[in-house]
Amino acid sequence: MKAAVWYDRKDIRIENVAEPTPGPGEVKVRIKACGICGSDLHEYRDGPFIIPARPHPLTGQNKGPVILGHEFSAEVVELGPGVENFSAGDRMTMNALIICGQCHYCRQGAFNMCVKLGSTGFAANGGFAEYAAVKDYSLYPLPDAVSDDAGAFVEPLAVAVRAVKRSRLAIGDTVAVVGAGPIGLLVLQVCLTAGADRVFVIEPMQARRELAGQLGAFAVFDPGQEDPGKAIAGYTASLRADIAFDCVGSQPSFDTALKVTGRRGRICVAGLSLKPIQVPFIKLWGHEKEIAFSSGYENEFPAAIALLADQRIQVEPLISGRIALEDFLEQGMKPLIESPAENIKILVYP
Repeated sequence: MKAAVWYDRKDIRIENVAEPTPGPGEVKVRIKACGICGSDLHEYRDGPFIIPARPHPLTGQNKGPVILGHEFSAEVVELGPGVENFSAGDRMTMNALIICGQCHYCRQGAFNMCVKLGSTGFAANGGFAEYAAVKDYSLYPLPDAVSDDAGAFVEPLAVAVRAVKRSRLAIGDTVAVVGAGPIGLLVLQVCLTAGADRVFVIEPMQARRELAGQLGAFAVFDPGQEDPGKAIAGYTASLRADIAFDCVGSQPSFDTALKVTGRRGRICVAGLSLKPIQVPFIKLWGHEKEIAFSSGYENEFPAAIALLADQRIQVEPLISGRIALEDFLEQGMKPLIESPAENIKILVYP
């Protein structure tokens, strides 16, 4: 079968590899659609980061080669020994977490805190391939109301649902979302479904600002052209936002999240930064602000699937490209890196 295989930073190859055979507790699936994630871009440009730099304790994966891809919809084709809950032809999506199931955190249901945590597509072969063999505990059925394309958004939507839960958003809160990439645009929509009064979006790219407006943002701001903190203050009787989501993970985005929140505001950092970020302690301390971090998800997949099934969350406007696996680098990774303003989510069809 064909697959997109990561060997090292700046070294991904489309090549023929053996089809996987499902082992005990595993299910072989045929990939229908797989989204390219910002984490895949990180691994291509700067990895290994999430890809283990030493043998992973649960999978044995050690750097490359590894097949990327963790945002996918699929169809069951074969069951491994001991698997009974699925049948050939079942439509599925996948929770990418690989867990031990035995540590203190797994027993509490805090699966993203597992002490041996890994991720399919990084610590084990993933979905940029014709087939994948994944753990049965990671699969969630897709209802008929959720298309294969929408099924590839369940994983990133679970990330957004988790971030909103971590923020402790209450009905009537005013929200600012910093960064209108895939996660930011999903966070925007989840906040609205969760009862936010108004959601402001801060984004330097015009096309992404326009998309945020189409998806329900009350107002959008270009941080290069105006002070978003003062702008939001003008809409809120100088109170600013109750909650800000940093969906970028950089020094400027964190500074903006701090600026747009009011006294006792909450900042939820959902973006991934590969560099240290300076925190102005006095500004947080003086206004009793809080910082929370949201990393992946625990059990947010059922909620994400339900939001897609009844179309409370719109994902079609986020799809900027549909490509074959053979075009993964030239029409997938390259546009996302070189032309981010025109590209939100590119789906690959192995």
